[in-house]
Parts: sequence; C-alpha cells; structure tokens
Amino acid sequence: MNDNKFVICVEKGGQRDQAESFARKTGSSIASHPGNGLTVLFHAKGVSLTGYGLVYQGDFENMLHRVTNGRLQHEMLVRAAKSDKEGRKAIDATAGMGEDAFLLAAQGYEVTLYEQNPVIAVLLKDALRRARKHPVLKEIAARMKLVEGNSVECMRKLLDPVDVIYLDPMFPARQKSSLINKKLQLIQKLEPPCSAETDLFDAAIQADPEKIIVKRPLKSEFLAGRKPSYTLNGKAIRYDCYTQ
Repeated sequence: MNDNKFVICVEKGGQRDQAESFARKTGSSIASHPGNGLTVLFHAKGVSLTGYGLVYQGDFENMLHRVTNGRLQHEMLVRAAKSDKEGRKAIDATAGMGEDAFLLAAQGYEVTLYEQNPVIAVLLKDALRRARKHPVLKEIAARMKLVEGNSVECMRKLLDPVDVIYLDPMFPARQKSSLINKKLQLIQKLEPPCSAETDLFDAAIQADPEKIIVKRPLKSEFLAGRKPSYTLNGKAIRYDCYTQ
C-alpha cells in the first residue's frame, strides 16, 4: 500500500469483525499490541490512528460551531458553492477527513466523498457513523456518502449529473510539522493520493459538472495552469471557480 507500514490492534469493546475486514482489505495482520509506528486502533469508541506519541480520531462534532448560529453562510467554500437548487449534488474528489464535504452537506448538497487511502477511509467512515447518531449532526451526515476508490477512475465512471465537483489537491499538504496541527502530522505519514493534479482536473472537467471549485494556497499557480472563471480570496487560501 505504501512505505509507512501500520499495524492493526483491537482493544476491549472494539469491533473485531471490522478490524478483520480492514486487515483483509489492506493485506495487514492484527497485532496483540500497538506497533512502534502507526497503529489503526479499533476500540469501544470507534477507530483511531495512533503513533509517535499522537492520537487522532475523526470527529465532526468540532465542526458544530461552523455550521450553527448563522455562521455557515460566512464559510468561503459555502459562498463558492452557493445554490438554492433542489436536490443539488456535489462530489468531494479529495475527501481526506471530510471537513469540507461536511460544509457542503450543511449547505444542502448530497455529497459523495471519494477517498483512496484505506486508513483515512476507515477513520472517515467511523467519524460519519458517529455523526449520524448526533442530534444536531445527523441530518448533515445523512447527506454524506463515502466511496472508497481512486477519484479519477470514479469520476470517469459517473453516470448521473452532478452540480459541483470540489478538489483540494493540498490534502495532505507536505508542510513543516510545526505549522500544522497534530492530527495532520499523523495523517501525513500516510501516502497522499497518487493521482496527478492534472489527471484529477481533467477527470472533473470530463464529468461535466455545473461548477468545479478548487482550493489553492493564496499565492499558488492555477491548477494545471487553467485560469478560473472567478476566484474567492481568503487570508491564506483561495477558491478558484470554474463554470461551464
């Protein structure tokens, strides 16, 4: 899978059947103790990634403050994707841990999330499972569907029309550890999606959505050198919008 080997461990209360399924899928074995490097830990509260003195578990509850009390419409991504269309659909082709897809779902989109890395996917799946039981988050999480696979291949096989395709090739960004929060330090030890940015963009264009939104560092070049229809600028990032 990648050079960063991991072990799988099941603690008391953890779902052993899920762990065994994950072990088969990744060609890994279940160990009796956490490893020296990365460990995917199945425990009573779900699934976590541990290692190097850090622990990370996906959690959409920390997004609550961004989608309540009138704050949602101030999110740049929500402004970029703004639509009142009924039954609107979006694809997040670089799902990561699903925070951006969550904002789109909060705005009313039915969002399909593509994630290729099996470790990130199992963490995201667990976070979505817990969000669907949360009194406030459950309605938003119900509009999010995770698909494990290569997003370029998935977009090429699309049959149904889609309104928005969202691309964030920054994830996981290879930044200095001191500049990023601890959860990403663990996630970054996993291989990033292998699709070249141009392939990703080409597949999105071929899928023929009404709009493609690309998240970029503020001063970086346009993705694949293609000028957007318009751009929304923030302090550190921007959203390049391509419309048909």
